[in-house]
Amino acid sequence: MSYALGAEYRNLLVAADGPAARITLNRPERRNALSLELLGELTAALREASGRAATRVIVLEGAGAVFSAGHDLSEMIGREEAFYRELFGVCTVMMETIHEVPQPVIAKVHGVATAAGCQLVAACDLAVAAEGTRFATPGVNIGLFCSTPMVPVSRAVGRKRAMQLLLTGEPIDAGTALDWGLINRAVPAEELEGAVLELVEAIARSSSSTVATGKQAFYAQVDRPEHDAYEHCQVVMAENARAGDAQEGMTAFLQKRAPTWRGG
Repeated sequence: MSYALGAEYRNLLVAADGPAARITLNRPERRNALSLELLGELTAALREASGRAATRVIVLEGAGAVFSAGHDLSEMIGREEAFYRELFGVCTVMMETIHEVPQPVIAKVHGVATAAGCQLVAACDLAVAAEGTRFATPGVNIGLFCSTPMVPVSRAVGRKRAMQLLLTGEPIDAGTALDWGLINRAVPAEELEGAVLELVEAIARSSSSTVATGKQAFYAQVDRPEHDAYEHCQVVMAENARAGDAQEGMTAFLQKRAPTWRGG
């Protein structure tokens, strides 16, 4: 059973659903375009959902026919540079918040995810898409290169594939997105919710504090040189090993019983 969380948003639906918090982009008439207002709300909603004690996973999805078509171009005509700096700054804060919250964030994708919508998929920790979904960074076709989307996209798919997306603006299908590493799974549309729930349940079985430690450590080490990454992660793992949940988990394994997590 799901129920709405505390805050009300103009452009989002936010609900608790067991161990998951569900955030739905709710501008279907605008193809869930990421307006300045929506981006600010999404940052707030991520933090609100993360702060709920029962939240183990955050699922991000879109209402209507598509996940998100990217920035709202209708608010980007004839503005001063200060507006654009604010827009892309607020967008960057939101994308970084996805990595900063301790819970894994799963993108549940359908229809299209283009430009900043594709950026949003790439920024999420995990992504599952319906077969038939298309992904693109087509800004080059309208004279606005997808410079901020390329930050997480290039990290997800690698340089050559990212440059293909960015320089041609041509879309790729869900199968290609899976092969390139932009998403984790591509499933028939009718199986999309079930595939997301499988990930939610798999993550929720583990200690919340251990998952949070691992997520933070992953992003802290992933772009470091190998030796620096080891230097960082050996400290993290030593601290983790002393934690109550790690001691409980190792003891339970040796005793051949299920662990009892306490979140510490």
